[in-house]
Amino acid sequence: QVQLVESGGGLAQPGGSLRLSCVASGINVSVKTMGWYRQAPGKQRESVARISEGGSPGYADSVKGRFTISRDNAKNTVYLQMNSLKPEDTAVYFCRAGRGWYFAADSWGQGTQVTVSS
Repeated sequence: QVQLVESGGGLAQPGGSLRLSCVASGINVSVKTMGWYRQAPGKQRESVARISEGGSPGYADSVKGRFTISRDNAKNTVYLQMNSLKPEDTAVYFCRAGRGWYFAADSWGQGTQVTVSS
C-alpha cells in the first residue's frame, strides 16, 4: 500500500523560507514521477513542481526561481524548498506520486498547511 506523508508546513513571513518533505512508503520514489501540488481556499488544486524518474524538474511559472524540488533516493523522500515566500503561496500542499510525467496510477498525501503572513 502506497503512503505519502508530508511535513514541514507552518507559518512563514513574506520573504521567508520553508522546506516541505514527502516521505514515501510502498513505492520507490526513484522510479516514479513525484510532484507537489497546492490548493488555496476556494481555488482548484494546482501543480507547483514535479520531478521525473530521470530527475528532470518542472515548475509552475508562479514559483520558478523561488521553489526547488529535489529527491533523496536513499531516504525515499522528496523535498520542496520554498524561498522568497509570498502571501499568495498560502495553501495546503500535497505530495503526488505516479508513473510517467502525467502521474498515471497516482497516489496522494494528506497535505500540509503553509501560511505566509506577517
